[in-house]
Amino acid sequence: MSVKAKDAENPTEKATVTLPGTVEKIIPPIDPDEPEKAQIVVGGAEELYREIRIENTLQDETGNAVSLKKGAEVEVTIAAESEATTPKKEAEPEDLVPGTEQGKEKKNSSSS
Repeated sequence: MSVKAKDAENPTEKATVTLPGTVEKIIPPIDPDEPEKAQIVVGGAEELYREIRIENTLQDETGNAVSLKKGAEVEVTIAAESEATTPKKEAEPEDLVPGTEQGKEKKNSSSS
């Protein structure tokens, strides 16, 4: 996984994350007026949310329409404007899971 932060020298650059993906299946259209879909499994995503479906129409480097094949390795990039992001603060492990013994000890020790 690669993560890029907005570069102060290039204000048009967005904050991005790129994740690996694999085309799991090609879904034919139910209605002839609907496009074919590609179901992509996104690496690094939570189990219940790792599959996305997109219209299976892309353009190659010369502008020709192409389609993904089942099993194709792809990259899924998420990009956001700087106004849509906030600085990431570092969380301590006990802060991540409420109700853990470590979290309870921290509360008890801080209230003494």
